[in-house]
Amino acid sequence: MRKIQHLALVSLLAFYVVPATAADVTQTVRAAIRLPCQATAGMNLKALAERLPDARPRRSWVRYSRLGMVGWRMVFGVDGDELTVQFAGRPGSPDYVTARYDAGKERRPLLLAIADASCTIHSARQLRYDQAGRPESLEDLDSALRSTGEPEPLNPPVPASHDPSGIAIGLADTGVNYLLPAIASRLARRPDGEILGYDYWDLDRRPFDASPTPDPFFPSRHGTRTASLLLEEAPVAKLVPYRYPRHDMARMTALIEDAAARGVRVMNLSLVSRDRDEWLPFREAAEAHPGMLFVVAAGNYGRNIEEQPHYPASFPLANMVVVTSATADGRLAEGVDWGPRSVDLMVHGEGVLALDFDGERIPVFGSSYATARATALAACLLADHPEWSIAELKAAMFREAQPSEPGQVAEGFVPDTALGNRGACGRQRLVCTAPGGACRASGTAISLIDPTRLGRTAPASVACKDVGTGDLACSP
Repeated sequence: MRKIQHLALVSLLAFYVVPATAADVTQTVRAAIRLPCQATAGMNLKALAERLPDARPRRSWVRYSRLGMVGWRMVFGVDGDELTVQFAGRPGSPDYVTARYDAGKERRPLLLAIADASCTIHSARQLRYDQAGRPESLEDLDSALRSTGEPEPLNPPVPASHDPSGIAIGLADTGVNYLLPAIASRLARRPDGEILGYDYWDLDRRPFDASPTPDPFFPSRHGTRTASLLLEEAPVAKLVPYRYPRHDMARMTALIEDAAARGVRVMNLSLVSRDRDEWLPFREAAEAHPGMLFVVAAGNYGRNIEEQPHYPASFPLANMVVVTSATADGRLAEGVDWGPRSVDLMVHGEGVLALDFDGERIPVFGSSYATARATALAACLLADHPEWSIAELKAAMFREAQPSEPGQVAEGFVPDTALGNRGACGRQRLVCTAPGGACRASGTAISLIDPTRLGRTAPASVACKDVGTGDLACSP
């Protein structure tokens, strides 16, 4: 059985190259998507290329299984650009087809079309770039590869606002959707209104939530969810967001240096990799800043990271807390990583509600979200004791843990009752003016006691119901 070969992911930061016209690209992709339906078992790549205008055959891979050929990948050159056609099934009768067009020597992704077994396009997306060569927007296209609506921004300006005050907490992730008011209103800012934080992928001050890996046409959105949990459970915090440089992890040094210069003492990293070397710049920078605490996700591979390390969680750093996810009753969640010495805490991260990229509240699962909740706990404690050392802050976090199943984590399980209800956050929960009357919570503290938000119960002395406009109807 032949092994399937994969093309390497190209950088999106290369110098801008003007591609063929949009009409040319569209025509080429529409012709290419039909090739697998027109092909026969005996046709070679050169014969197929003759059916495409200005296309030259470059290379192809045939995918095999024990039952024989199961698909084909073909690459064509088109006036200096590159067209890749893939399909599953057999020539003449594919199961599905994809055609992707990449521009210039840098292979900048421009258009992706997906077709069914009849080679009819059922979905397509087009990437547009600004003059600096940065991805600017995504457009959904119809079966004729025409735009179907407003483009989806990938690097929009940050809305104007002011600094919300509070303790500065860093977040290194895929960025955040700062177009959402719940996020924009909590961003740490300079006196002139410019946000703190940075995009270390695009190298600008727009850390928008959009990761092009593994697929630039369907960017992953992760940071908005972790940020929303952190901010909801730490109303004393303001956010310093960073879009981490997945393609150039050497920039993690500059990221941490910038966070330290902005007064960040606690940083959330819900990030995991098996590649130790790419995380070495982070390790060196973290060691150079012992006055910062890094709250790190263990991972979601279902493994003991002391036997199969994941990074940065497996680094032995004194100023790091490693967190994994648990069920509400303190059992290790299915599919998450653990380690009796390397992982410090379990936190409920299964089915909690977080703000998604589109502004909807959705249930989330895994160590990323447990880590965000643990970071919020650190923020609440540090806001109450800003004089604490990192060792004292870690000790205070660990004191909140209850015993858990032996052999899973070092310190135990932090229950929901401790989250968002300790340190400075415990004093900013609710003010009731009269029994049965209206109660107003400060900032986002409303979410800490609304049982519809995080699946938690209100304080025993008060029953509350969200009635909108930031008010709760409460009765003792």
